[in-house]
Amino acid sequence: MGAILKALCLILSVGAAAAVTVPRVADAPAAATATATAATAAAGDTPAGFYYGTDSWPVSVTGSAPYHEPVIGGSYGGYVGMAGNWARMEGCTTGNFLAWAPANSAQANTNYTKYHIGIGTGVYWYMGGPGVDPHWNGTTAEASSWGALQAARALAAMKLLHVTYPVVWADIETPQIAPAPDNGWNSVYSSPCSGRVVQGYVPVSIDRAEFTGFAAYITTHSSYKVGVYSSPQVWSSIFGTGKASLIPNTYEWTYWTETSSLAQAPVGWCLRGTSSCAEFFGGQTSASKYALMWQWSGGGGIRNAYGDFDQIDVARMK
Repeated sequence: MGAILKALCLILSVGAAAAVTVPRVADAPAAATATATAATAAAGDTPAGFYYGTDSWPVSVTGSAPYHEPVIGGSYGGYVGMAGNWARMEGCTTGNFLAWAPANSAQANTNYTKYHIGIGTGVYWYMGGPGVDPHWNGTTAEASSWGALQAARALAAMKLLHVTYPVVWADIETPQIAPAPDNGWNSVYSSPCSGRVVQGYVPVSIDRAEFTGFAAYITTHSSYKVGVYSSPQVWSSIFGTGKASLIPNTYEWTYWTETSSLAQAPVGWCLRGTSSCAEFFGGQTSASKYALMWQWSGGGGIRNAYGDFDQIDVARMK
């Protein structure tokens, strides 16, 4: 996710705007590193209650069930994919990618349903902010409606998927790709797909009204819980650091900090053998019961040769 976006810049620039699969091919040094990494991580994720997983674009999960986490070993604890994308919903010719891996979803669901491993499949909705709302009028009421509309589309898309995880993730980020580099969270565009900025700011109250509208629709029209995928830096750049930024009772999935080294697969909320640990946002820390996931490699531009890797706290959802 934030994760997928730097990788997507190259893809989108050559016209694969609606790409569905992006194979990742490791070079020889990476393959050698993978062998060593798998050997060190073969015992699986730790401590108890944590599982490694993947998200978005396809990652090669080999062998037979129960499946193992690619490259680093241990049980394959879950897959989280993109249910939908605001630019795709609006018919934009750029930015309308759909990061979904059917095989990874099926493998994660097999582990979950047959072997009681991990979370199975979860989903996120790649959100467009108020500035790409086709009915933008600068009011909190309209922003809330735009958030609710995206939530409705997310739930509709999920009916076509085998979703086992009870949290729907709102993907809130500023990807720096067309048609709206900030996804409409900090600027207002003349139309959703135009790429032309007509107002260089969006009040934090408007941004927050949209997220509140999204969350309220999910919880009143389904049994799903609401979570946010973002990072501390991106979150504060959109919502500031005041009251509008605080989400004390909302589930979180962070992509900060990250590493390109898969040999440093996490133990709990910290990278193995380092003092680098997951940082959450909106007033929460990893100690919160709402801190559920960490995309520790492959996202936010910190790529490896394989894909997006996640740390999932399964115990906190039981």
